[in-house]
Order: sequence, then C-alpha cells, then structure tokens
Amino acid sequence: MQLPVQITYRGMTSTAAIEDAVRDRVAKLEQFHARIMSCRVVIEQPGRHKQQGKQFVVHVDVKVPGGEIAVNRDHSEDVYIALRDAFDAARRKLEDFAREQRGDVKHHEPTQSGKVARILAGEGYGFIVTADGRELYFSRENVVTPAFERLTPGTEVHFIEEPADERPQAKRVSARKGA
Repeated sequence: MQLPVQITYRGMTSTAAIEDAVRDRVAKLEQFHARIMSCRVVIEQPGRHKQQGKQFVVHVDVKVPGGEIAVNRDHSEDVYIALRDAFDAARRKLEDFAREQRGDVKHHEPTQSGKVARILAGEGYGFIVTADGRELYFSRENVVTPAFERLTPGTEVHFIEEPADERPQAKRVSARKGA
C-alpha cells in the first residue's frame, strides 16, 4: 500500500536523494506497524549563517489508529544521519506503541520499603520488617545490591513482596540510596 507521506523542507531545498531516503525509511516503518495512516517529515536547516558546519533537524510524525508518534532529532551535520536517527527513534516508539496495543507490555510489581530486622549470615537468609510491622523472609539469592554480606540490621531497603509456600517473601532486595 502506498502510504501518504508529506515532506517539508525549511531553510533548505529539496533533493531527489533526500526524498528517496525519506520514502525508504517510511516504508521500513510499515514493517513495525501494519496500519500506519500517514507520515509527516520536516527537515530543516536552522541558522544557515553560522560559522560552524550546517546543522540539520528532523521531525517525524506518524499517525496510527489510536495514537500518534512524534520524534524530534536535533543537530547532525549530515542530513542522512539526522534522518537515520529520527527514523530509528520513531521505529522504537512505534514498536513500543504496538506492544502496548497488543497488551504485551510488562508490568512491574510495585516496590515496598522496609528495614532489615535481622541477618543470619551463616545460613544465608534474613528478615525485613515492613512499614506495617510484618516480617518477610529473604535469602542471599534475593539480594540485588549491595552484596548480602554487607547488609546489616537497620539497613533501609526496597523489595518486592511475593507469595511463597509458607508465607510471603521479599524478592529483589536492594538498599535504599543514601542508606
């Protein structure tokens, strides 16, 4: 399908090579979302009278059912690099948008805060007391940072509470910044 593409130039003149590069990149976007409705691309060369090299700015706006993807990539001295970077960013946003629409987005469990209540270093586990006074078990394997051996009673930590066989446990335990 021939996708409607609008290309606008500001502060510069169009060339067939740039037009072809834009249309090739738009065609590649269709691999990542089959229902793109339109694409607008603005290529500009602001401040043409500067002493330094020419700078190009590329804006890409892609419309899809249920949303719009907008990308701005500033300042590359090569128009083709500016195009590449802008379309790469648009591709990543389009992939993320498609994943969200499919429901493939990973949802992270909320973290909680607490303090290390006690450590049984020889056995490789310890307990965290939560803000509401409950104690949760955690093992050496559940500690992200710092190393298990560096945790001491009273250390403030973040963790994810997870059900276990006997009672809830703390997973992904990490010391709070500045603690």
